[in-house]
Formats: sequence, C-alpha cells, structure tokens
Amino acid sequence: MRKVLMTLGLFLMLALPGVAQDSPDQPVLEASETAASPSGLGAVLSAHVTQIAKPSRRTIGPVIDEIAASGPGASRFLQAWADRRVGLRKSDDALFLIEKQGQDYALSDPVTGASAGRAPRSEISEVKPNSGVRAVIGAALVRFLLSDPDPAKRREALTAIERDGEASHLAPLRASIADEPDGQIKAEKQRLERLLTIRFGKDAGERVAAIDSFGSDTGLDLRATLNPLVARTRKAFAGEPGGNIAKTLRPGRDLSETKAYALLVAAQMAPKRISEGAMKQALAANVVDGKVGGLPLAEMSDPAKRELAYSALAKAGTVAPHLSAAEAQAQIDAHSYADIYAEPDALVTQAAEAGLARVSRQVAMMQSVDLGLDGLSLASIYFLAAIGLAITFGIMGVINMAHGEFITMGAYTGYVVQQFVPDYTASILIALPLAFAITFGAGVAMERLVIRWLYKRPLETLLATFGISIALQQLFKNIFGTQARPLTSPPWLDGALQINDIVSISYIRIAIFVLAVVFLALYLWVMKRTRLGLEVRAVTQNPSMAASMGINPDRINMLAFGFGSGIAGIAGVAIGLFAKVTSEMGQDYIVQSFMTVVVGGVGSIFGTLAGATLIGGLQKGIEFLNPSNTLAAQTYMILFIIIFIQFRPRGIVALKGRAAGD
Repeated sequence: MRKVLMTLGLFLMLALPGVAQDSPDQPVLEASETAASPSGLGAVLSAHVTQIAKPSRRTIGPVIDEIAASGPGASRFLQAWADRRVGLRKSDDALFLIEKQGQDYALSDPVTGASAGRAPRSEISEVKPNSGVRAVIGAALVRFLLSDPDPAKRREALTAIERDGEASHLAPLRASIADEPDGQIKAEKQRLERLLTIRFGKDAGERVAAIDSFGSDTGLDLRATLNPLVARTRKAFAGEPGGNIAKTLRPGRDLSETKAYALLVAAQMAPKRISEGAMKQALAANVVDGKVGGLPLAEMSDPAKRELAYSALAKAGTVAPHLSAAEAQAQIDAHSYADIYAEPDALVTQAAEAGLARVSRQVAMMQSVDLGLDGLSLASIYFLAAIGLAITFGIMGVINMAHGEFITMGAYTGYVVQQFVPDYTASILIALPLAFAITFGAGVAMERLVIRWLYKRPLETLLATFGISIALQQLFKNIFGTQARPLTSPPWLDGALQINDIVSISYIRIAIFVLAVVFLALYLWVMKRTRLGLEVRAVTQNPSMAASMGINPDRINMLAFGFGSGIAGIAGVAIGLFAKVTSEMGQDYIVQSFMTVVVGGVGSIFGTLAGATLIGGLQKGIEFLNPSNTLAAQTYMILFIIIFIQFRPRGIVALKGRAAGD
C-alpha cells in the first residue's frame, strides 16, 4: 500500500508542473489567434487589400458589396474611400483612414475610426479611385444615406437612385420610408419606390399596380421608366413568333421584302444576297472567250441572263453563291416576322402602354395650356407696347411712327438708372416713373413742335414721325453705341413658375402681364373717372363743340399725346427686362403695335386688348405648328390679318373717335 501511495504521489509531482506550465499558455494562444483573425469589415479589408489599393471598375463591384454588407464602419470606410481619404501603409499593406497634418498623415482605424497614430507621407500610399469606381462606391453608399440624420444626405441618396437605380436599392428604400420624418422627402421616397417597383418588382401584379398608381401623371421620370418597357425589337423567326409579341408583321405590307430579307441575314437564317453592282463586277472579271458562265457576253444586258451566268459561275465555285429573286422570296415566305417587346411580361407591357396613353393625353392637354399661357404672355407684351398707341393713334388719329422709339427711350432710361442705382429692385422702381416722365416730356415736345401742325393730314404725319424715328435711332446710337445694353431684372424675377414638367411661365412674363392689367385699369380710370379723360373724350368726339364748352383742344391733344408716349416709355422698361436693349429695339414692336390697334378696333382700349390677344395667340399657335421658322409665323399672321380686315375693316370692336367718319 505504501508503495502504491508513493508511486501515485511521484506521478502527481511529475504531472502537475506540466499542467501548471501548459494551462496558462493555452488561453494566451487562443487570444493571439483571435487577434490575428479579424472579422466583419476588418476581415473584408484584409482579404481584398490589393483590389482596394488599385481598384478597377470592372472587378471592384463584388468587393464593394462585401464591404457594404460587413457591418459597423462600412459606411464610414466607403465614404472615406470615395473622398480619397484612404491610405495604404507600405511596410505591412495595412489600410487606414488618413488626414493630412503638415508633413505627416494622421491615421485612423478603418473599422472603429479610432486614432492609430501618425506616419510620414513617404510611408503611406494614397488610394485614389477613379470616377468610375467612385460611382460604384456611391451606389453602395446609398443604402446608408437613405437613413442618414442629415436631410441633405438623404436627398443626395435619392438623387443617386434616380440617376442609377438598381434592384438592390428597392428593399432599403422601402425600409426607410416608414421612419422618414420629413414629409417632402417621404413623398419623394414613395414616388421613387413606385418607380423602382415598376422596373424591379418581384411579380407582374406588383409592377402593374405601381404603374396604375400614377394615373395621368406626366412626370418625366415616369415616362423615362415606362418607355423602356414598351421598347420593341424587330425579329425574324423560323416558325411562329415567340416572346412578348407587340405586332406580327407581314412582308410586303407591314415591312418591305428587302427589310424582311435583311432581318433573315442579320439572324443568319439566309445568306447575304449579292448586289447588282457586285454581280456585274464578278461577271466582268470572268469573261472567257466572249462568254460568261457559258452564255454569250452580248446577252448580259438581260437581268435574267445575268443571273443564269452568275449561277453557273457559282456552281463551278468561281464566285460566291447567289440567291435568285425567286429563291430569296421563298426564303422570306418560309419565315415569320414580329416586333417583340423588350419586357417579357405581357401584363406589364399592356399596363405600360395604357399608362403612356394616359400620359400622352395629359401631355397634349398640358401643352395646350402651356401654349395658351405663351399666347397670353405675348399678348400682354403686345398690349403693353400698343396701349400708348391706342391713345395717340386710336383716339387722336395720329400715325406716330416714332412710337417704337419712345419704347426704346424707356428701356434706355432703365439702363441709365441701373448705372447709378446698383440695387436692381430699387432701380426698376425708380426707372418706371422716370421713364414715364421722360417720354411724357418727349411726347409733349413732339406734339407741340410737329404734330399740332399736321392734324387731319395723316400722310404728312406719317412722314414726319418716320423722320423723327430715324433721327431718334441715330441719336441713341451716338449716345449708347450699337452694342446691346443690359437691363437686369431683380433677383425675385429670375426663373419661372413651374406648374409641372410641361407647363411653366417665367416670372418676368407674369410681371409684364400684371403690369398690363395695371395699366388697363389706369387707362380706364383716367378716361372714365377724371376730368382729363372726360375732356379727351369730348375733344375726340367733337372738337368744336368741346371748344365752345370752354375746353382747350390744343391742351388736351398735348396731354393725351404725352400720356400715350409716357405709357410707351414704361412699356420699354418692362420689355427691356427680357429683350435686348438696342437703338432698333422699338422697330421690333412698332408693326405689332399698329396691327394690335387696327385689328382690335381704332379708338377702343378693349379692342386693343382683343387685338393683342388675337395676334399673340395666333402667332404662338403658328409657331407651335412650325417651330423651326418663326419668320414664317409672322408672315402667316400678317396674311391672316389682311384677310381679317377685308371682312371686318373696323376691327373686332367698332371704330370710334375722331376717325369714325373717315
């Protein structure tokens, strides 16, 4: 027993030191193995360090997908990589996030973002992905940015998906909608989710429902999504057409036989036919003893003989085989032809066709509205340019060919004011009354010096005012030069009111429309509610009777002519905001102004308004039908007006005023 115990004790003494020696080392070994075997993002970076350091757009996609799915730190690393803030330490090929600090780089751990010290620039090689690789990285970042706390980052992600959406974006986009706090961004996400569902939905029912949910929406993004679904490819088939058939084609009716045979050649279902020119060249190259293919050379003027000779040469192996017309027709008749949708699912293409039909109807209606707004905008410009002429010509009967120069004078007034008042809003507010005052004074001077001597002598008035027009143009050139001068609109008039993707109108045009309405109201108030208006109407209807009532006709004519000229000056400021301000600016509007007054009815402000609406709408309508030639639109418009006046010489509204008895 003693020997047994002694033996057992000796055994324990020998065994325990080994256990004691081995047991502490084992956990240390396991710890070192764990440290040496990174997981998550670290493992992905270690496995693909070479591809990350020298990326290629063709091969980097799977690596980026692994990084995006690796867990914490992935979005930070991808963003730094896209921003070229990743570096490779040359000594051990380890990747770090880098930031320049003097002559060194501050290093950060790519997984945790923790500081990893500093390194000289010579030890770090910057990783610089090209634009193609950065685009792939950006697509991967989208899933992280969709739920970013920063709204700008979320909008950036939506823009990236709109530009280059993929099926992989659909799930993260759907997941981000419920928790989106911003109502507008949420609506954008929901719309984008439906667009992606149309393209990448898991089944036809889901995609059709997404298409139907847009109704008559005319958005460009919807049309860009639906159009590829109904794209067609024309194909030839050995048997019955297969696939999602858009239309079965019959040679000779739906497509020419030449195109049908070309489809067969493209599909390698028939040999390429030899052209007539190539056949003649081959025959000429194989003339032997006055014969070609066993037939006399003199018979080669007959197409049928040429085909027989060529067939003989082909059988002998001298030339390439050739199909006769009958053989080619047999090949065409032996096959079928159809237009095939690029989208394989028929339910989806039917829904897409119906959706595009709804969109087309809505687009046509919106184009009509847009055309109407364009016509109304042009009408307001013509009305504003002609409202002064409605007084000087319509009421007073003076053919003032210098009316356009008063418009130019007002525009130059606005330009001069902006040279001294840099604030564009304040300068326009100053220029409007100043232009009225200057052109009012010029009109009064012109009436006192020239027009007063020429009443009831329209031909002399036309010649005199035409000469004044030329003189004023030369004066403008001497003062301002021949270069166009800028009349800048205030910042709040920049851009356009965008109703949808089709209908829009610039804020300047809206402002001119409002100004035209204001001056229509001002004109009516002056003519109907003031003593001046009462006296103008009295002098217009019966000058001698008005004079017997104590009204001075000369004074009234002077003020009326000045008032009409002043309104032309204000029109010049408004028109100059969008038109080029040159010495010939008024000539662009003088013809339309006279047409507006004459067509509307001389002497009636409402006739001028109707004439401006008719001419503006007609010109825009003709330009819509023939958009490539605006000069033709003006020519057709003048022809229409000539014909119109033949049937209604007094204009839309009956002639009134001093010229009524002419």
